[in-house]
Amino acid sequence: VMTPTAMAVLMHTFAEGPERNKALGIWTGIGAFGATAALLIGGPITDGLGWEWIFYINVPVVAAVLLFGPRLLKQTPVQEGRRRFDPAGAVTITAAVALLVYAVSEAPLVGWGSGQTIGMLIASAVLFAVFTAIESRSQAPLVPLGIFRSPTVVGGNILMLIVAMAVYGGALITSLYAQQVLGYSAVKFGLSTAVYAVMSIIGANVSARLVARTGYKPIAITGMALLSGGLLLLTQIDPNGGYWSDLFFGLVIFGTGIGSTNVAASIASLTGAKPEESGLVSGINNAVFQIGAALGIALASSVAFAHTTGTTPEALNNGFQAGFLTTAVFALTGLVTALLLLLRRGDRPSAVTAGGEAAESADTEPVRAPVVH
Repeated sequence: VMTPTAMAVLMHTFAEGPERNKALGIWTGIGAFGATAALLIGGPITDGLGWEWIFYINVPVVAAVLLFGPRLLKQTPVQEGRRRFDPAGAVTITAAVALLVYAVSEAPLVGWGSGQTIGMLIASAVLFAVFTAIESRSQAPLVPLGIFRSPTVVGGNILMLIVAMAVYGGALITSLYAQQVLGYSAVKFGLSTAVYAVMSIIGANVSARLVARTGYKPIAITGMALLSGGLLLLTQIDPNGGYWSDLFFGLVIFGTGIGSTNVAASIASLTGAKPEESGLVSGINNAVFQIGAALGIALASSVAFAHTTGTTPEALNNGFQAGFLTTAVFALTGLVTALLLLLRRGDRPSAVTAGGEAAESADTEPVRAPVVH
């Protein structure tokens, strides 16, 4: 609920163009900082007070939001008329995604060719088809299909899906390698991952400033290349390795790619949206990211499990190498996607709104938006 709401507020506060792009970069950088803080704080709390306290520490943060939110946040547009909900669409898309993720995560245990895996994948595909049919006929669709007439929106969300798969899959395998092969404690692992989160913050803020000059397409391609390079470097991990020899340089490149790709994918998927559509496009963007994260974790862990033949550091390392290679394939797929869907020379994509109206893209010629004080 909070993530798309926050993005909708941001989109409404800043007009499309350089100011919004800069704000998206800051927003992405703060997200990376939050992830870093979670790792750094979560480790000592888990080892000391107990894992239950990872929930308690959020209470003062929520209290601060409740206190300052009403005073600082601008209200987003409210659509006139009767409010409606699409329960059939919500149920079918939730069931479809749940079946897909569960089928992938259980496949290493029951087999990819088993009746359970194949049956769940078929059921998920059928539910996706049913969801599409429901949305095309619903008077108040959960996701108006007209929003996907824009190649920019489609390309940006595909890129966001792949970025989430690579980032979350890579982060999971990094955690498993550091703790199960290198023997890191939760505290030491949290400290060791600070480098890629810091680089993510730097990558996001630098990209947000460059995108006003170059457009999001070169940023997307550069970011996916960095993401791919970092994950390929991490495939060289060794059972007798260490932080500086096996993790540091790969995490530096990986982290820089995280910041750049998140900014580019967010801008692409939100380009051309009207203020009243901010909630819709933000919700789609966030949902796609969450689905990608779940799929990335499921697939990377499944491949790692399938290639692990024992509990020795060498056997575990073989599985984690396969897991890193899987996430690198995700990132390389994202690079190809960026080249095919986003880098089209001479093309000035227009974003089509849910109602089918075209809005000029700010990618090629950024709109000089007024500064919001």
